[in-house]
Amino acid sequence: MKIGIIGTRGIPNYHGGFEQFAEFFALHSKKKGHDVYVYNSHVHPYKKKEYKGVKIIHSYDPESKIGTIGQFIYDLNCIRDSRKRDFDIILQLGYTSSSVWGWILPARPIIITNMDGLEWKRSKYSKNVQKFLLYAEKLAVKTSDYLISDSLEIQSYIKEKYKRDSEYIAYGANVFVPNIDIEFAFQELSPNEYFLLIARMEPENNIEMILDGYVSSNSNYPFCVVGNTESTSFGSYIKNKFDKYEGIRFFGAIYDLEVLNNIRYNSRLYFHGHSVGGTNPSLLEAMASSSLIASHRNDFNYAILEDDAFYFKSADEVAEIIQDHNKMENLSIIKNNIKKIMTKFSWEFINKSYLSFFKKCLDE
Repeated sequence: MKIGIIGTRGIPNYHGGFEQFAEFFALHSKKKGHDVYVYNSHVHPYKKKEYKGVKIIHSYDPESKIGTIGQFIYDLNCIRDSRKRDFDIILQLGYTSSSVWGWILPARPIIITNMDGLEWKRSKYSKNVQKFLLYAEKLAVKTSDYLISDSLEIQSYIKEKYKRDSEYIAYGANVFVPNIDIEFAFQELSPNEYFLLIARMEPENNIEMILDGYVSSNSNYPFCVVGNTESTSFGSYIKNKFDKYEGIRFFGAIYDLEVLNNIRYNSRLYFHGHSVGGTNPSLLEAMASSSLIASHRNDFNYAILEDDAFYFKSADEVAEIIQDHNKMENLSIIKNNIKKIMTKFSWEFINKSYLSFFKKCLDE
């Protein structure tokens, strides 16, 4: 198959979940003999035309100059280029700034869209933006030949709202095996003696709730926050509010997966506050890194973790979890989550599921 992947800022991953998936899936598909193309923003730091055999198409992206509207122009440029590539399949990851151009997608290839989370529910957006995102979601459903849902909740939502079937395929993770030759990333901290949160600085990730709970817990263990606090006003607000607390330490954004898995593996408790969206990649990576997880209580997270986590929905509940639980007393929970990764969420399984679905679509 000749496969084009649009909707990301590019590979190798320097940004987030879709970029990470695109990297793993593109490399897997290439190894299986397929001809794979990934669209990269022209400002992406990787400038070569191939990445480990995957072809890279650098497309003009003015977002850094003109703001959010630049995302729409970048997606338009990718779609226009795709019209001359003679792809068999175009995999569209998300739809927020691309589905408005769905009417100019090339006619020959099969268009398969990963519907992402319920973007219009994100509290960081104004009411008008939320209305547009709901409209963009509708356009994505209309202009795609096939749909993929990364969680069963998203699959049910699409079926109920749009009367469309979608293929359930989650994100993936690989079980992390610690390497004794790699230095512990937080050198000034001791393993199993710090709490950890890794997230984008957005309100629906409940970062403020988690840190309020930590402060009220009066714990002697430090709390490490990994995420870019400079890129959003909410990130700046969080940094300004909690910087005065000696125990809370901000480490900025980290994208090296081995480093991230290292610090997850060595944490005392890992906090996952995401409340909107489907199967979150960082949650799977925490499970795969033998983290003891405290998760925001919602259907998306429970569908993945089931009973193998501690749940919170308030700062007081966060404080109670911090006071009452630690990793060494909950090894059975950690083992259960590792088993889930191996049987349901391994990258090998996820990548095979995508390719099998692609072949099914072509056959139909």
